[in-house]
Formats: sequence, C-alpha cells, structure tokens
Amino acid sequence: MRIGIDIDGTSMRLGIVDGGQIFRKLVVPTKADESEGVIIDHLIETIGTIINSNIRGIGIGVSGIVKTSKGIIQDAINIPSWKKVPLKDILEKEFRIPVFVNNDSNCFAFGERYYGEGTLYRDIVCVTLSIGVGAGIIINNELYNGYNTGAGEIGSLPYLYSDYERYCGQKFFVRNNTTAQEAYELALQGDDKMLVLWNELGEHIGNLMKTILFTYDPQAIILGGNIVKGYELFADNMYESVYKFPFKETVERVKILLSKKEDINLLGAAALVV
Repeated sequence: MRIGIDIDGTSMRLGIVDGGQIFRKLVVPTKADESEGVIIDHLIETIGTIINSNIRGIGIGVSGIVKTSKGIIQDAINIPSWKKVPLKDILEKEFRIPVFVNNDSNCFAFGERYYGEGTLYRDIVCVTLSIGVGAGIIINNELYNGYNTGAGEIGSLPYLYSDYERYCGQKFFVRNNTTAQEAYELALQGDDKMLVLWNELGEHIGNLMKTILFTYDPQAIILGGNIVKGYELFADNMYESVYKFPFKETVERVKILLSKKEDINLLGAAALVV
C-alpha cells in the first residue's frame, strides 16, 4: 500500500492506493496563504490520520517546479510560501518511510500510463488544459522529467501574441470576459457567441497538438483538466487543425484520448513509490 497526494493552490487530495484502487480518500484545504511551516504541519497532520504500518511509501504531486532527485519543491504554483521546500527530507524524517515528490503534470502522465488511457502505449504525452496548460511525457515507458521537472511546460511555448497557456486554458475565456464553465453552459443553450469561442479554442488546441507531434511524435496524446468538459464543443475544430499537420501517416496513427478517471493525479503520485 502507498499514499498518494495531489497538492494544488486550493486543496490537498490524499488517499491510500493499492492495486489501482483508492481507499480512505481525504480532501482538505491547502491553506495556500499561510506560511511554509503552517502548510507543512497541516500536511503532516493530515497524513497522520490515514497512515498505517502497511504503508511502504508516499508519493506527492505538486503544481510547480520540483527537483525530483532530492524532493525539493523549488517553486509551487499558487502557494507563495513554498519556495525551496525540502519536502522529501521533512516527511521522511517524520514518518520513516520513502517519499517521492514530482510535478503534478508528471503524476497525471504516470497515472494514465499505469491506471488510465495510456496502458496500451509506450510513448504518450498527457496534456492538462485547466488554469494552466502543461504536459507529462512518457518515453519508452519512462517518465521524462527534464533536469528540474521543466520538461512538458508546453503552455509557456510562444504562440501568436503570447503563449499556448493564454489560448488553450482558462485564460482564453477570462480574456474573452467569461469563464470556461459559463461559456460551456451558454454554448449548450445555443449561445452563438460562446459556440464561436469554443470553435476558436479548438483551433488553438489543435495547433498545440501539432506542436506536440513535431516535438515528441507520441503514440497517443491524452487530454485532461476541466477544459475537457467542453470537448464536444471544440473537438471538430481541433481535429480540423490537427489534420493540417504535414505528415499524413503521423496524424493517421496518433490517438487523441480523454482522461476518464477523476483521481488520476492521485493514482499517479502513488505510482511514484518504487
């Protein structure tokens, strides 16, 4: 049994994982505006409520940059006080079991590879379309982190007048004076303006898919994040854009799939434990 933990600026999701199943799942606030020590004490207290003698390790996914070899969180997104936090050392000293820390997008990819839509493939790119836009990369069945888990930060790639994050995530809707949820609900009601917005989003996401094909040429691309809720609204335009990729065989072969498991990041975090 392993404990998987998924941390972002809003919540900490914890669970005991065994055989791809989650037991004793907990969701608690991150307390992101508090000091480093307060947040860590809160995490330790929460882990203490579910840990038992059968747990052989803890895996943690965090939004931000992580030095995985030492388990140091260099800069956590939306947790201002978490800069250069040696979380691995802190938790191993507290609980006396191995602790592994990685970027949340990498945990997403690990979860899909072992428990989700990526189990049939050796080379996959798992893309999160949410507040931010990022990716986890599996090459020949191995997670590719980059030196500082910076590999896969595709949202920061230059695109049009800014970067892909501005055109493929929540920022796209915000700069069009709405939210993804509102745009989704209005589009389902037939709002022409919102339908056009989702079509435009699809074109941008399709261009992002082409960038991934040029750089990684994976067997499959797996889409996750709350933007995917509107998949039926942007899929046609996304594929129309993807089909313009110059290498026909690549487009015909690649699979574009949707993440289906709600807690895939948590499962992927637990899979970090070896």
